[in-house]
Amino acid sequence: MDRKQARDLATQLVDKMTLEEMAEQLRYDAPAIERLGVNEYNWWSEGLHGVARAGSATVFPQAIGMAASWDDDLIEKEAEVISTEARAKYNAYTSEGDRDIYKGLTLWSPNVNIFRDPRWGRGHETLGEDPYLTSRLGVAFVKGLQGDSDHRKIGACAKHFAVHSGPEAIRHSFDATADKKDMWETYLPAFETLVIEGDVESVMGAYNRTNGEPCCANTYLMEDVLRGMWKFEGHFVSDCWAVRDFHENHKVTSTPEESAALALKKGCDLNCGCTYRSILSAYDQGLIDKEDIRKAAINLFTTRYFLGEFEDNEFNKIDYKTVECSEHLKIARKAAEETIVLLKNEGNILPLDKSKLATIGVIGPNADSRKALMGNYHGTASRYTTVLEGIQDYVGADVRVLYSLGSHLFLDKEEFLAKEDDRLAEAVIVAKNSDVVVLCLGLDETLEGEEGDTGNSYASGDKNDLMLPPCQVRLLDAVLKTGKPVIVCMMAGSSIDMSVAKEKADAILQCWYPGAQGGKTVADILFGEVSPSGKLPLTFYHNSDLEKMPSFEDYSMKGRTYRYFEGEPLYPFGYGLTYADVKIVKALLSKDYASLTSQIATALNKADAIETYRQLETVSSVISVGLTNTSDVDTDEVIQIYVKNDSKYETENGKLAAYKRVHIKAGETKQFDIDIPARAWTVVNDEGIRIIDANKAKVTVSLNGLNKCSANDNGAGFVELEV
Repeated sequence: MDRKQARDLATQLVDKMTLEEMAEQLRYDAPAIERLGVNEYNWWSEGLHGVARAGSATVFPQAIGMAASWDDDLIEKEAEVISTEARAKYNAYTSEGDRDIYKGLTLWSPNVNIFRDPRWGRGHETLGEDPYLTSRLGVAFVKGLQGDSDHRKIGACAKHFAVHSGPEAIRHSFDATADKKDMWETYLPAFETLVIEGDVESVMGAYNRTNGEPCCANTYLMEDVLRGMWKFEGHFVSDCWAVRDFHENHKVTSTPEESAALALKKGCDLNCGCTYRSILSAYDQGLIDKEDIRKAAINLFTTRYFLGEFEDNEFNKIDYKTVECSEHLKIARKAAEETIVLLKNEGNILPLDKSKLATIGVIGPNADSRKALMGNYHGTASRYTTVLEGIQDYVGADVRVLYSLGSHLFLDKEEFLAKEDDRLAEAVIVAKNSDVVVLCLGLDETLEGEEGDTGNSYASGDKNDLMLPPCQVRLLDAVLKTGKPVIVCMMAGSSIDMSVAKEKADAILQCWYPGAQGGKTVADILFGEVSPSGKLPLTFYHNSDLEKMPSFEDYSMKGRTYRYFEGEPLYPFGYGLTYADVKIVKALLSKDYASLTSQIATALNKADAIETYRQLETVSSVISVGLTNTSDVDTDEVIQIYVKNDSKYETENGKLAAYKRVHIKAGETKQFDIDIPARAWTVVNDEGIRIIDANKAKVTVSLNGLNKCSANDNGAGFVELEV
């Protein structure tokens, strides 16, 4: 069934409905229409890194961790697992008459907002700070969810459209102001890719306003760009209770009826919230007509037909036993392996050799924490393996493992009646009695997350700064002062100022929120069963760098992310070490700059946005990169290609143009060909128009982001070409 067939069937069905029945179908909790054979359907389901909030499921690393894999194929496999389990659960639940929230076939994922400011609490739901990386990983996720069969396997959703990256506390009344250059260079590319290339089934509007209009009733975003330029044919859904914000917080309307009418007329088909309960009243007041309601209902039932809800289809037979099956858990473990980033390895202390250890100290509030495995928007695993448990399981009876909580996650003490730092002495004792210390610090979903979902000292879910909670700062200092070798495992979904650890700890692993059995993977990496290979999908800053950035409320990109940051970061975007010694031995571009840009200019002259997008896809250049692994360790690496066009419109530091995750064996020298898409050679001018505006460019081939440092600090992971 194609979309036209689904729309024809949807139109026939909707035209049999009364006005009241149509109106009721625009709610996220759409009721049944028994006389027409329509079951109740709840549109609200989540699948950010596994089927969420609906019982048992395979729980993958949080989205920001998956982004650290820089692995499109893996992301697509993850999404295929999620879609299979969502279908299996839907089939089983509906057979029991359960059609409740979080149990449907429309997953409100992925989140492709740009993680522009390190304080944003929801940044760990995203795929990082770079528009290109977000676009590629995002479209892979959508393809994995939706599949390529006659019916949609699952309906994916690109959210939150658009220009939405905090602050959480004021999102219901905030106006995010962005100029055309930032819009088309940073905030819109991922959505464009997911709509045009990924054919994403739905788009969710954000809470805030953008340039004066609410995102769920925005003329430019919804009418001019989404439905106009990009010819989006799926359905548009509001964020939850965002339409209510029109009259309660944004004050662009005065009543629920006016808010419902405004959203509906601008093209918001589905209301997550309660405001569309006022649609019939709005109709009675003459604010909308029947065709407005009918059009939205047809869009929604097109999706339901496309999902095969009303006929037998190939996905109806997916069995519940696929949920958390061994194959799915294996993919989740592979995902965790690829997401963990090695930031420091002084004296090659890692990997550890358990035959040379008598006692390991495992310390910290995240060492034995299930929450630190999960991130937010997560499902429920049938088994969890914390870092402490992973290390205990790995060493068995061969090595003694001592454990101390060390501190509360963010409070000054663990026991109510105790004095401050009541677990600190124990941590010091454990460290002193150990050969090596694994110190597990960081945050969890109670300290960074969505406004309203958290109950932490930071209130909104955003961070006030980039520092660890004070109790953890004191713990880190006390453990380092023992003089024992210390490996810091940072479990957090955002940039944390690890200046002290960078200076004084022996090794640092950025573990993110690694999934339900992430502790096993951390242990495998600590002991060398696998070489770490993740790369940072965002810049790690010093806390003092916040003073150089625009305010959190300022949506200009100046000073933000690796593309515009003018300082020296703590760790750069794209950074990550391995246990191997891999060097770039050559890099050669297949086409000269003049011929490339001439072809691209022709494509850019197309009047139609979709035709331009398609034409640009046909123009590519290939860069051949030779790598050599002089170590005795097999490893994955990520080849990163950055381009900086010689134009006043180019980003301050250039931009990611292409990347490729590769595997290279010990002692191997191998060549890899990487396509550089045409957009890499373009820039966005002040009017938001993509143009050719240079006669030359600098191409950087790197294994560690835009900095001249490799595992051995000898520049072998960094090559520049002038073209």
